Amino acid sequence: MSEITTGETPLIEMQNVHRYFGRVRALRGVNFHVNSGEIVGLVGDNGAGKSTLIKTLTGVHTPTRGQIYFEGKPVTIPSPQVARQIGIETVYQDFALVPLLSIARNFWLGREPTWRFGPFQFLDHNKMGELAREALADVGITIRDPNEEVGQMSGGERQSIAIGRAVYFGKKLLILDEPTSALSVGETRKVMEYTRAAKARGMGVIFITHNIAQIHELADRFAIISHGKKVGDFTKDDVSLEEVEHMVMTGEVPDRLLLDVPEEEVDEEEEVA
Repeated sequence: MSEITTGETPLIEMQNVHRYFGRVRALRGVNFHVNSGEIVGLVGDNGAGKSTLIKTLTGVHTPTRGQIYFEGKPVTIPSPQVARQIGIETVYQDFALVPLLSIARNFWLGREPTWRFGPFQFLDHNKMGELAREALADVGITIRDPNEEVGQMSGGERQSIAIGRAVYFGKKLLILDEPTSALSVGETRKVMEYTRAAKARGMGVIFITHNIAQIHELADRFAIISHGKKVGDFTKDDVSLEEVEHMVMTGEVPDRLLLDVPEEEVDEEEEVA
């Protein structure tokens, strides 16, 4: 089906969202939603609009047209800081960690607990280390020493720290942008386990990847976009791995699924490249 609903109020929903960059139309009337406790695979070829959609959802960009709803209420998300305040955390493929800082410092980066002595304020290193260890263990991540420098860790270990931090602070929606692109098979498997752990905690998850086989195993539902428009919205039971690959490569819905896809709204404006 083009838009799948369960009757519950989505955790986050984008309705008829457009995003223009001058004469370039990066998003064209996109409808997209994520429910609590659901993993949605956001897939599409390079330049399809995946990154623009996520940046519009997280406050990096503002919609040119359309509306975003969070827990059923219309919201304006003017910055990533506001997105984090309402419970949205994003993990990018570059991990967004500082190699020369410790695990604990990276975990709390920008949100460090402190203690005061008179007019002076100091970082509470003991509390940072203890809480970071506990929070990471809560999502299945065991660390050797919270004071270990992140730069000494493997790519998979760093990605684990970034995901654990996002799950701890995000609370409601976790966005993973190509989280396994530079990882080994074993490290990728761990990231998938952490993603399922986030779902088990009731979080909504958006998982962006080029690895269609991987996302077909992991996701509950697939939202496929091409040239800034959503091609379709399908549950795992509705569509095969080969059909997802076909839609990503061609932007076309297989014939057997066309009966379930309502006719797209005709856009009155021509695309300008």
